[in-house]
Amino acid sequence: MLFSQHQNDVISVTSLNRMARDLLESGLPALWIAGEISNLTLAASGHGYFSLKDDRAQIRCVMFRNRLSGLGFRPQEGMQVELRGTVSLYEARGDYQINVDAMRVAGLGRLYEAFEKLKARLATEGLFDNRHKKPLPTHPAAIGIVTSPAAAALRDVVTTLQRRMPGIPLILYPTPVQGEGAAAQIAAAIAAANLRREVEVLIVCRGGGSIEDLWAFNEEVVARAIAASALPVISGVGHETDTTIADFVADHRAATPTAAAELASPSREALQQTLDFGLRRLERALGRLLMDKSQRMDFLGKRLQHPGERLRRQQLLLQAQQQRLSRAVRQQLQQQQRRLEQWQHRLERSRPGLPARQQLLAARAAALRQAIHRQLQAGQLALTRHQATLAAINPEAVLQRGYAIVQNRDGRVIRSPTELSQGERLHIQLAEGATDAVVELEQGTQRALPF
Repeated sequence: MLFSQHQNDVISVTSLNRMARDLLESGLPALWIAGEISNLTLAASGHGYFSLKDDRAQIRCVMFRNRLSGLGFRPQEGMQVELRGTVSLYEARGDYQINVDAMRVAGLGRLYEAFEKLKARLATEGLFDNRHKKPLPTHPAAIGIVTSPAAAALRDVVTTLQRRMPGIPLILYPTPVQGEGAAAQIAAAIAAANLRREVEVLIVCRGGGSIEDLWAFNEEVVARAIAASALPVISGVGHETDTTIADFVADHRAATPTAAAELASPSREALQQTLDFGLRRLERALGRLLMDKSQRMDFLGKRLQHPGERLRRQQLLLQAQQQRLSRAVRQQLQQQQRRLEQWQHRLERSRPGLPARQQLLAARAAALRQAIHRQLQAGQLALTRHQATLAAINPEAVLQRGYAIVQNRDGRVIRSPTELSQGERLHIQLAEGATDAVVELEQGTQRALPF
C-alpha cells in the first residue's frame, strides 16, 4: 500500500500504527516460521503470549484461545516449533508480532505428510471401508489386549474390564508400543493372537503422547496386520483428540483405552437389569398361568363325579332293570296263563280224548310253572350276585370298615410310601368326611400330619 503526505500534514501515533499494521497484513501472506518458544505466558483468558527466536533474532507472537485449545500438545518454554501465522502490529504498543493460527512441533511436518500419504493410499485400497468392519461379540468368552505390560493403558483396561464383567478371562499379548521396531512387534502380536485363537476380540491400545510417541500405530505394517485380523479389533490409542492410521483400519475406534474396554465387554449391571426385567416378566407370566390352571381345575372339579356317586347311579340303574325284568317275567307268565286257558276252553269245546288231553295239559302246565319258577330263581340269583358285587366294590363300604383313600394334589391315589415326598400335601377321604395332610419324612418311614 502506497501513500503520500504533504510537508505540513501531521498524523497521530494511532494513525501511524494502523497504517503500519495495514501494510504488514496486506503485504505479507500467511507464513510457516520455525523457531524456539521463549518468554511463554498462558494468560487466564486462555490466550498464549510468547516470543519465537533463533540464534540471531526474535519476534513476539500471540495465539488466541480458540486456536490454542485445538492443539494436540501443550506449548512449553524452549520447545522447537513450526508455526503458521500472519504478520501484524499491536497498535496499542506498536509491537510487531505474529498472530498464530497453527502450530506443530518442529520436524513433525514430515510425519504429518507421511501420515496423510499413507492414509490416502490405504483408503484408496479400501482398508477403511465399513463393509470390512467386523461386529463385536456381545458376550466374548475371552478378551485379548495388545499393549506394553508397563503401559498405564493396560491398568486402565484391566480395571475397567474387571469392573464391568470380572468373569471374562483376559490374555495379554505383550509388545512395545513406541520406539524403533515397535510397529513390527505390534503387528506380530496381532498375528499371534489370531494364530492362537484364545480370544474372541482384540484391544490394541496405549496411552496418549506426542505424534512421535504414537507413530508406531501410523505404520503400514500395523495397519495391514489389523486389516488381516480374523478377530475383531478395537483401537484405543491415545486420548480423544489423537487419531492414528490404526483407528481408521480397526473394526471399532475408541477414544481412549478405557473406552475400548467398555466397547469390548458387556456391562454386568446392564445384564443384571435385563435379567431382573426378564425374571419379573416370567414371574408375571407364571402367575397368570397358575391362575388360569387353578380356574380350569376348579371348573373340572365341579364336573368330576365321586366314585360313590357313580356307584349309586349304577345301583339305581340296576334296580330299574330288575323291576323291568320282573314286569317282563310276570307279563310272560300271564300271557302263557292266558294261552293255557284258551287251550283249555278249546279242549272243553272239542272234548276229543278229554281225559288224556287233560292229563297232558296238566303235565305241561306243571312243567311250565317249574320252568318259570327256575327262570325266576335264576334271575333272582343273578340280581343277588350283582348286588353283592356292587356292595363289595363300593368305596363307601370299604371306608366304613376303617379304610381311607389318600390322594396327592393331582388327584392321583397313593398306594405306596415310596410315592411320598417331604412336605407334600395330601387329601384323605374318610367314611364320614375328608381332611388334608402334609407329609413329614422320618428316619426309615413317612408320616402324614394333618393341618
